[in-house]
Amino acid sequence: MTTLGILHPGSMGAAVAAQARRQGAEVLWCPEGRSEASQNRALRYGLTAASNLAELCGQCDVIISLCPPANAVEVAASVAAESFTGTYVDANAISPGHMTQIVDIIGPTAAAVVDGSVIGSPPSESKQPRLYLSGPEAESTAVAQLFHGSAVRPLFLEGGIGKASALKLAYSSYQKAGRVLAAVSYALASDHGVEEELLDIARGRTSSYLTETGYFPKTAARAWRWAPEMREVASALDDAQLPAALMEASAEVLERWAALKDQPLNLRDALEGLHSASDG
Repeated sequence: MTTLGILHPGSMGAAVAAQARRQGAEVLWCPEGRSEASQNRALRYGLTAASNLAELCGQCDVIISLCPPANAVEVAASVAAESFTGTYVDANAISPGHMTQIVDIIGPTAAAVVDGSVIGSPPSESKQPRLYLSGPEAESTAVAQLFHGSAVRPLFLEGGIGKASALKLAYSSYQKAGRVLAAVSYALASDHGVEEELLDIARGRTSSYLTETGYFPKTAARAWRWAPEMREVASALDDAQLPAALMEASAEVLERWAALKDQPLNLRDALEGLHSASDG
């Protein structure tokens, strides 16, 4: 029986760990310094408390780190300080660069470091998030086996450390920033009493802009007109005392495509244009 450690049982971490427990793994967690909410989650999901981090590291074959991304490096360093010799899975929403840093920190003692990312809501009877894994294949396969038949769907990405982290941030950059943009857009419409009309327009769309990659070249070719429009949106937001930085940033992105004005473009052209700094 594999012994899994979870650092730390937040809403996602506890639910993911519980799925491994249901499939037969023993799951440990460390109550030291954790909130009452974490303790209640661990109790609800039947996780076993270790007396301290040293005990957890000494008993676990696999440790999964699922914590706020700002704490990911710190958590890895604390595990490395205990000379953990098993497989360490960092499943946090961190950059590929920070993932490489974590490999450097914990790699000298751990048997292996696996790059992971969870995409979706915490697993439940109705939710089945994906757990992407990249890095050493044998250890990634062993981690995936912990969740076989559970509500967590493990998927392996070839190409080594950094792939799972990059996928998570690529998706989050759209999904989470899109939510923020939607809230700001609705706030502006609401301030002018046209929120219902805005929603009526939006309900006419059923697909996600993220899937419409064929439209990216058209966006690039029209960016010379769209960038000033975004500046106007920013001005309207300023007038309404709403945050304008998102629209200013959108204008800056569009200005990277300024040299492509009205040109026939393909997807590669558009993406290459995004990597070029604006001449102003």
